[in-house]
Amino acid sequence: MSLVNYIPIATTLFSVYFFVLLYRHWAGHRKSMYIFWWMLGVFFYGAGTVTESMNTLMGYSPANFKAWYIFGAFLGGAPLAQGTVHLLMKKKTANILSIVLTVTILVSSVLVILSPLKAGPHPKLDGKVLEWTFIRYITPFINLYAFAFLVGGAIYSAYIYAQDRNFKHRFWGNVLIAIGGFLPGIGGSSAKAGHVEVLYVTEFIGLCFIFAGYYIIKNSRETSVHTNQAITA
Repeated sequence: MSLVNYIPIATTLFSVYFFVLLYRHWAGHRKSMYIFWWMLGVFFYGAGTVTESMNTLMGYSPANFKAWYIFGAFLGGAPLAQGTVHLLMKKKTANILSIVLTVTILVSSVLVILSPLKAGPHPKLDGKVLEWTFIRYITPFINLYAFAFLVGGAIYSAYIYAQDRNFKHRFWGNVLIAIGGFLPGIGGSSAKAGHVEVLYVTEFIGLCFIFAGYYIIKNSRETSVHTNQAITA
């Protein structure tokens, strides 16, 4: 087995470290829902790489595959994106979108759990083994939502900060987050084409970029232009 297949183990360990940092950040600002959702996002990101690690270390199992699909396809980026929703939008709008997203993910996850799997050996994690193929048509909508707010939101913030040279740290922090949010999407597309190893690499690098962006912004003395972040970042 290639060394690439062991990369999810490193991603999992890094996710634990990142999660602890976000938890400490949120613990001091419990009303900041954007931090809470980012914390959840990193938790589920790591949960997804746990299933990939188990697949490498213990081999394929139907239960682990379904957990991988739920954590990866539905929860890989959406909670992180929801953090950006709470950062950029009014509380009422963000809460409504949170409810809609949560219900959508719960229903989709139940469908994955109930779906039979195609017979035969499955050497790689691949969503094509789901008998209920319509489930795979739900995934792009959730991923598009995640991309629009995680990557799009970071690009939007970077654009705002680019207008003033005094915000260079927040500008670059958001650029890094945008890149980090984009990379797993490339890996996900490769996984659908049967190259799941590409996903393992982009997940790790993507999380590193997101962490770097968060770290730069968190430690910057520049005041955020976003009201929800100004007193917590």
